[in-house]
Amino acid sequence: MSLKNCYNFEDFRKLAKKKLPAPIFHYIDGGADDEITLNRNTDAFNECDLVPNILNSVGEPDLTTKVFGTEIDMPIFLSPTAMQSLYHPDGDKASALAAEKFGTIYSMSTMASFSIEEISNLSKGPKIFQLYIHKDKSITDDLIDRCKVANFNGMCITVDTIVAGNRERDHRTGFTTPPKFTLESLFSFAMRPHWVFNYFTNKKFELANIKHKTDKGTNIAKSVMDYINEQYDPAMNWKDAEYVVKKWNGPIALKGVMSVEDAKKAIDIGCTAIMISNHGGRQLDGSRSPFDQVKAISDAVGDKLEIILDGGVRRGTHVLKAIAAGATACSFGKAFLFSLGAGGQKGIERLLQNFKDEIRRNMILMGCKYIKDLDQSKIIYRK
Repeated sequence: MSLKNCYNFEDFRKLAKKKLPAPIFHYIDGGADDEITLNRNTDAFNECDLVPNILNSVGEPDLTTKVFGTEIDMPIFLSPTAMQSLYHPDGDKASALAAEKFGTIYSMSTMASFSIEEISNLSKGPKIFQLYIHKDKSITDDLIDRCKVANFNGMCITVDTIVAGNRERDHRTGFTTPPKFTLESLFSFAMRPHWVFNYFTNKKFELANIKHKTDKGTNIAKSVMDYINEQYDPAMNWKDAEYVVKKWNGPIALKGVMSVEDAKKAIDIGCTAIMISNHGGRQLDGSRSPFDQVKAISDAVGDKLEIILDGGVRRGTHVLKAIAAGATACSFGKAFLFSLGAGGQKGIERLLQNFKDEIRRNMILMGCKYIKDLDQSKIIYRK
């Protein structure tokens, strides 16, 4: 299988599985506990149907929308994801350049493999930064100040990862950052010599944005779960979030909102957007999917802030359903990480082109010329 044969999520997943050592593949692929929520995130889209209108003379549809104060060329963008150089040596560089080429947003994680400054100098496309609140509050101030200097377009505060979810696949594979070569994992790495060659001959793995604050995760190998539990602040509260909103003083979202009540609180502290997300089913297993919640949240606050659905998106029709239910746009992580692992920047570009083609084609089939034409009259729920 090659990139030219990758037409959907499962194709990219299969190709990435061939190229990535098992601990790294399963870190992308897995979820928390029994992975019920992981699977529900995508399954939820199948519980409603699209309702097209015919003979609307759509012509060429306009896929543009506006999020984080920035117009993007299609209503989907790359979610913030950590440690991208483990999946391909170009990591965040590949992601930023691919997003720029397609006129959409690249999102940088606090735990990125390249720094705020490196990516800012590389790409002039729209960028947002995902902030994790550490116990060391000086890290928060440092990251916000650097993003301002680097002219990032927006910020999101991840609020659903104050402790690590129980990711049992990572326990079994011994996944750590940076990777630790043990007797248990050695065979898997040895079977992927191209990955091993790239890992040892390219830039040394590091958590580039925070390496000057802590050695953990860069020079001291840690499981991601141990890193989260040691470094992130489990006492984080609404005052902490409000502090970040005011200090950033620009387009900003809370990432991890799953209830109407919390969406209203996000407005109260000054957020311009929310990301409806359960962290890809990697935190609280048994929770609702983002798509399950988008209609209720949109009905309550959709006229007051942007709503981004993050989680479970595998097809262009999922994007259309999310927007019809009330989302402004969607973001995705798992799909683009598999495309990164499958082929670097070219892999992500292939994925984004697939999504653009699917959204465009299905907008025409729906009889919708503009994103705003996708309203709640365009879907019917089966239950």
